[in-house]
Amino acid sequence: MGSCVALRALALLWVAAAYPVLFRARPVEALAANWGTRALHPLPGDITVRLLRDNGFDKVKLFEADPPALQALGHSGIQVMIGLPNELLTPVAGSVKAAEQWVLQNVSNYISKYGVDIRYVAVGNEPFLKSYKGKFEAATLPAVKNVQAALVKAGLGKQVRVTVPLNADVYDSPDGRPSSGDFRPDISGLMVRLVRFLLDNNGVLSINIYPFLSLQADPNFPVDYAFFPAPGAPPSQASVQDGNVLYSNVFDANYDTLIAALEKHGLGAIPVVVGEIGWPTDGDKNANAANAQRFNKGLFDRILAGKGTPRRPQMPDVYIFALLDEDAKSVDPGNFERHWGVFNYDGSPKYQLRLGNGRPIVPAKGVRYLSKQWCVLRPDASPAGPAIGSAVGYACQYADCTSLGPGSSCSGLDVRGNVSYAFNQFFQAANQQKASCNFNNLSIITTTDPSKGTCRFEIMIDNGKHELTGKPNAGSRATAAWSTVLTLGFVGLIMTAW
Repeated sequence: MGSCVALRALALLWVAAAYPVLFRARPVEALAANWGTRALHPLPGDITVRLLRDNGFDKVKLFEADPPALQALGHSGIQVMIGLPNELLTPVAGSVKAAEQWVLQNVSNYISKYGVDIRYVAVGNEPFLKSYKGKFEAATLPAVKNVQAALVKAGLGKQVRVTVPLNADVYDSPDGRPSSGDFRPDISGLMVRLVRFLLDNNGVLSINIYPFLSLQADPNFPVDYAFFPAPGAPPSQASVQDGNVLYSNVFDANYDTLIAALEKHGLGAIPVVVGEIGWPTDGDKNANAANAQRFNKGLFDRILAGKGTPRRPQMPDVYIFALLDEDAKSVDPGNFERHWGVFNYDGSPKYQLRLGNGRPIVPAKGVRYLSKQWCVLRPDASPAGPAIGSAVGYACQYADCTSLGPGSSCSGLDVRGNVSYAFNQFFQAANQQKASCNFNNLSIITTTDPSKGTCRFEIMIDNGKHELTGKPNAGSRATAAWSTVLTLGFVGLIMTAW
């Protein structure tokens, strides 16, 4: 997610919706996705773009102006939302020239030079989160105004629209009914001014909704309420009557609470897109492929049918979070943060879905992998002792070990399996360099796949040449960085442990 640091309004509401069936749904022929690039071995841009197109995605959101991703999106027919990160809000808010320079480098340049179809600039990412304690509140609206002015000056005022992705904690309902929705009292005035500016300048509002986080944060949260009800299924026991509408899933209730808040302040005409929504597959007891498949099937069925919510019967643009797993993301919100992808890190599907035009999900094509070899604990080495502890700790500092956590896909491994998993993650992250499997003679390279049950011992993408491009991927720069890690850090740590 952009920043799933706060729990996106928990449930706001144990209220959500069985939507009316009287309106005529407009079929949706294409989909939207968040493409995060925080990966040690990123899927090459051209392969990712083909993956998007093969699965019916015609809109994508980038959290920052990532050059390889943007260049790959050139002349692709995919519409792009590009993010201006929170750390740039203050400088852009304080200087029109800074805004103009950012737009020139990250918007105009990619439109004119590479043919990227940029349609939105997302100014900030959830800048009003409660956990930020007001850090970005003063800068957000001035930054929005300066970016809008810069787009107009660049001749892009009609082509590129401004938005602000917000967390669902910017609104609430005092009695739990969506119709009672209103903005959070401490930012109500700011929200009104922000939305009024967007409305007056052809902008849109973007809201991030995460039913998974409602379930993850509250052990008493009704499980069925987090998912979309199956056709013909009885309403969840957590359903709440709101006037003539029965709300039976958290997405509909959450979205309509925002719409009610907007209408209360005379802002009901603003378009509202769903900037992030999805379900992770690892890193938490509720994060697994079965739950993700259930949630995303319900979500895509709704999108493809064009069925919106009671207050907005037409389904808005919905950007699924996320396209791919990202093994280099911060895990401050939880270990699940690296596992939101509908696809694995390599573009392989995690479960069966029907996506664009109802077609079955298809994998990425042209992916090349490192050699079929793994780094594991030596059969004659003990899995206990301070040397092992130090080695595992170091491995997991530089590689992704989130699948080892309680309730995760590798939590069923024994002690030896845990050590081997950590060793292999480091080995793969370091491009299988021989020195990366030299844990002071505690490890060995094997060609026998040690995967067991739900635990997958991965082989990373080869950041050298790929079938579609025939060119080195930008991720190949990681090789030099890993050489430094191995030389300066790892050897010293292991020798100290011994």
